[in-house]
Amino acid sequence: MKVGNYELFPIETGRFALDGGAMFGVVPKTLWGKSNPPDEKNRIPMAARALLLIGNGRKILVDVGNGSKFSEKFISIYKIDSSEFSLLKSLKDRGITPDQITDVLLTHLHFDHAGGSTTMVNGVLHPTFPNATYYVQREHWEAALNPTERDRASFFRDDFIPLQEHGVLQFTEGESEVFPGVSVRLVHGHTAFLQCPIISDGTTTVFYCADLMPTVSHVQLPWIMAYDLRPLVTMEEKRSVLADAVEKNWVLFFEHDAATAAIRLMRGEKGIVAGETVRL
Repeated sequence: MKVGNYELFPIETGRFALDGGAMFGVVPKTLWGKSNPPDEKNRIPMAARALLLIGNGRKILVDVGNGSKFSEKFISIYKIDSSEFSLLKSLKDRGITPDQITDVLLTHLHFDHAGGSTTMVNGVLHPTFPNATYYVQREHWEAALNPTERDRASFFRDDFIPLQEHGVLQFTEGESEVFPGVSVRLVHGHTAFLQCPIISDGTTTVFYCADLMPTVSHVQLPWIMAYDLRPLVTMEEKRSVLADAVEKNWVLFFEHDAATAAIRLMRGEKGIVAGETVRL
């Protein structure tokens, strides 16, 4: 897909699995299980899908997936699978090497979004993309350094502290244009100061949902993760984004839906619902 001066490409970084009950909160399994069938441990399949923007002299990655710095126990718990997809393999398939990435825009610093930011080389952590500047909201950085007991397990300091140590970290401040044609919208229900990128040329707009709506199923307003720090805030943030998206015919890009990368919305009998699948 082309938006303005950018070519957009979904980048599959791997698969993993999370507990279905946690992914859908108060929604009964009899409902979410129809569209998201769980495995024997009640886990549903999840993508870790990044977005690559090429244009304006830049190669920009939005999020970087889980990475590869895991223990066998961690791999087993989260069913992490890079046998088919990995961040570097998917980039290589596009003819892109790590040193060619100019920018990494991180929506937030949970391990499944920022884990690929760093790589272990001879026992030392280095930025995976040595020539890139990494962007994160300043207030979210502070939240990651001082997490609550509820979300402490989602932040791994090895994913982001080396970025600061190597001088490649840059803070974004509020809702602003980060690059020409690429701005961010802040949401706070899932975690504080999560930035959702919006790529737009005034005619076509792609909204990167991140964990505001991790899968197509989460387009339904009450379907909110138990992982969210402020679920009622998430509901109102979703309501606002969904209204904008259906009115302005946005494309929604899903980071975690294992089957579908992008859709448009439509109005149905019960309100705003998922519409046509969009091929990027």
